[in-house]
Amino acid sequence: MLKIISYPISVLFYLCFASTLVVFHLGQWVGFIFFGYKGHKKVVDALNWTILKVLHILGTRFSFTIEEKIPENVPLIIVSNHQTTWDIPSIIWHLRKLHPAFIAKKELGRGIPSISYNLTHGASILIDRKKPLQATQQIIDLGQYAAKNNRSVVIFPEGTRSKDGTPKAFKVRGLKTLFEQMPGGYVVPITVNNSWKLQKHGFFPMGLGVHLKHHVHPAIKISDHTPQELVIDTEQIITKNIVTK
Repeated sequence: MLKIISYPISVLFYLCFASTLVVFHLGQWVGFIFFGYKGHKKVVDALNWTILKVLHILGTRFSFTIEEKIPENVPLIIVSNHQTTWDIPSIIWHLRKLHPAFIAKKELGRGIPSISYNLTHGASILIDRKKPLQATQQIIDLGQYAAKNNRSVVIFPEGTRSKDGTPKAFKVRGLKTLFEQMPGGYVVPITVNNSWKLQKHGFFPMGLGVHLKHHVHPAIKISDHTPQELVIDTEQIITKNIVTK
């Protein structure tokens, strides 16, 4: 019965979501052209706040728990498991003061209103997985940018989404590259739970009444660990808190 009800509600959700992307695409363009980075970022923050509100149409609830205060005025590597696209708006909104930049696949860089514009005009990078050397250089450049400006980089080391919440093994190249470029920074592990339930039927219909949870674990100082130790510790912290039911 719940799945049947979700069909008309999902139609309404997607209409509102699509309208949001179109309106804020124009807003980002105006913000970037006339006010540069700061103007663009304010619009992106508002976009992601609005997406969270649109998700309420589905009965989605949100918890964003920060276990300890996140270090300020230092570069940060935000490391999270990845379940669906819907993981991301909450991270952008709740951690907006950290100026999060993303490492995304190049396919997202065109054809998607608002999202493609943000990825191509913000500090984020779009990598081609078929060109690992080029991708590594892009990650190096992003790490150096974050280190110089005390900004944050968001990376999903699983490399792809987990469709049922079960974590996939971390890919270490990108993480270790960022560690090397940001030795004076911190790693901030985040565990995401229940996001996959929004798409348990695929993209349509959407799941109803999901409680999407983000848990931000205490930051880890990069210089206190070897890269391999840091990869292992970060993965264990994130995955041991994932609930797959």
